[in-house]
Amino acid sequence: MGVDLSPLIEDNLKQEIQLDNLNGKKLSIDAYNALYQFLTTIRGEDGSPLMDSQGRITSHLSGLFYRTVNFIEKGLKVVYVFDGKSPELKAKEIEERRKVREEALKMYEEAKAQGNEELMKKYATRAAFLKSYMVDDSKKLLELMGVPWVDAPSEGEAQAAYMALRGVTWGSVSQDYDSLLFGSPRLVRNLTVSGKRKLPNKDIYVEISPEIIETEKILKFYGITREQLVDIGILVGTDFNMGIKGIGPKTALKLVKKYGKIENIKEIDNLEEFLPQEVLSEVRKIFLEPQVKDVEQLEWKQPDEEGVIKFLCDERNFSIDRVKNALNRIKKRPAASSLDQWF
Repeated sequence: MGVDLSPLIEDNLKQEIQLDNLNGKKLSIDAYNALYQFLTTIRGEDGSPLMDSQGRITSHLSGLFYRTVNFIEKGLKVVYVFDGKSPELKAKEIEERRKVREEALKMYEEAKAQGNEELMKKYATRAAFLKSYMVDDSKKLLELMGVPWVDAPSEGEAQAAYMALRGVTWGSVSQDYDSLLFGSPRLVRNLTVSGKRKLPNKDIYVEISPEIIETEKILKFYGITREQLVDIGILVGTDFNMGIKGIGPKTALKLVKKYGKIENIKEIDNLEEFLPQEVLSEVRKIFLEPQVKDVEQLEWKQPDEEGVIKFLCDERNFSIDRVKNALNRIKKRPAASSLDQWF
């Protein structure tokens, strides 16, 4: 789920862009974040995912292939970063997500028995789960496309942010704001979900465009440090700790600016009970000293067209005409342009 900092990201702290604006930029993408987006959005009217003749889910491959083709066609150089072993503090969050998926799957089956396609689609997206074979298939497809990928030691978003911080990539890509806490200089949101999207539980579609958020602009605008931004996130709640009840992002900002750090806050009764010092220290360490590795060389190659067609069309039942047309679009990559005039 990630930390919700959206109330603090005012319009002047983000910039809507088009894919063309990112021509020539290297971007590290939180792979699991992107794949879950594909799994939840690429579905039939009844909520069922795309599948091949053997019943293997292919929604994630469809999203990964065609979206990455768009990136390459526009001159983006993307690298996907996959999660490693999650921190122990995330175990509770993972268990909660499992329970939510199980309950959603139960509700989906009930809606299916009733023939209610609207409810089927609603609960099917909540029941989406990224299985190990889907991850393996995604990595195989990326290799065939000539697109690099990296296995993170721990959190993929932390590794993607670290690569951007080190200058290996220009920015990191995720829907979550955790990238800012992990130190990415630039967070690119909506890159894997841009286009028309239906609002939850409403028959309304809105246009979603990619947007760039710079960490330094946020820190300067609010007069805080990255360490204080992490404390704000901890008060609100992260994947590694429960937030303090009744404290949202704006209240957390006021408290951290007033007292400097969480330990000094006087307005929270029984702070140690809700946020023990050992948990506070560990969550800070996860964000400020994450488990990451150095990645010095990234190599982008021409796609193996025969390999892609064999994998997607022969083995996963994709349309050969659509796949060939997509591959033809990336044979000529555009020259790089720059966003320097905006920054």
